[in-house]
Amino acid sequence: MKTIFNINSNSMKTAISKLVLIAVLFLATEINAQTAKPIEVNSSLGTLKQINAGLLNVGYTEAGPSNGNPVILLHGWPYDIHSYNEVVPILVSKGYRVITPYLRGSGTTTFLSKDTFRNGQQAALASDIIALMDALKIDKAVVGGFDWGARTAVVMAALWPERLRGLVSVSGYLVVNLEANLKPLPPKAELGWWYQYYFATERGKLGYTQNTYEFNKQIWQLASPLWKFDKATYDQTAQSFNNPDHAAIVIHNYRWRQSLESGESKYDSLEKRLAIRPAITVPTITIGSDFDGAFAGGKEYADKFTRKYEHRILKGIGHNVPQEDPKAFAQAIIDVDGFRK
Repeated sequence: MKTIFNINSNSMKTAISKLVLIAVLFLATEINAQTAKPIEVNSSLGTLKQINAGLLNVGYTEAGPSNGNPVILLHGWPYDIHSYNEVVPILVSKGYRVITPYLRGSGTTTFLSKDTFRNGQQAALASDIIALMDALKIDKAVVGGFDWGARTAVVMAALWPERLRGLVSVSGYLVVNLEANLKPLPPKAELGWWYQYYFATERGKLGYTQNTYEFNKQIWQLASPLWKFDKATYDQTAQSFNNPDHAAIVIHNYRWRQSLESGESKYDSLEKRLAIRPAITVPTITIGSDFDGAFAGGKEYADKFTRKYEHRILKGIGHNVPQEDPKAFAQAIIDVDGFRK
């Protein structure tokens, strides 16, 4: 009798390993979805609402007068809208209408279709916020953010400058250039991106899916070593990681940045425009912190902002600027809005 297949062959072992990995990831996602508790939002952020916008049903908080000048605050990874707990009340006291959305893969924001590709590329995230503005009938807004939120805000300003009254970006000009990302950095800089290389592996994908809570807590500690946050503060944000698409979006975002996974062709024209590193033509304030290291001074990207522009440096502050120094972040929003006057 002929042997139909050899169970000991490397190809068969690889196939079985992949099947096991897929099964574990599926079960982990299902368990998260079934055991997730309703998200409790800090009252300082206003009312938690949901609206269909583009590909998503977006979860967002809204505070302040409905006729106030709109401000949209965007969070990063692994953070959420609670980074703005103390920023929002300051802005509301100045008469602003403040919108703070959960990005795709976070909190109560979900995809309208189970068949939509779970895409974390920069043009997709920025398109989400433009769609949210359309759904909320917001023509223009001051947009501010840090980490993924800063990148999203800068991309919005680069592609749709007519939609922004002003921009506040922590860490400056964060547009991803895929070609530039293929070039190695000095060893010390490479060390800081250890998690991106971890996410490039199937072990990293599985590890992040299984250990999201502890993994993200470690990122908080590394990114803001002087910030002594307590368990309650972290847990308030950690609720948002239970989103069923969270791991998929995070892994795709970082793999896409390293050209290890493709984006979607419908965003190709936008990415081509971003690849030439376009200038930002809206009033802008950028913020540097200890997290930025040698780049905290902002000189490397100052020439990318062609309208009224200011750079501020916050010493002793880590990556989560709006939560570590809410007064400074809120003041930047207020000041950049005043640049138009």
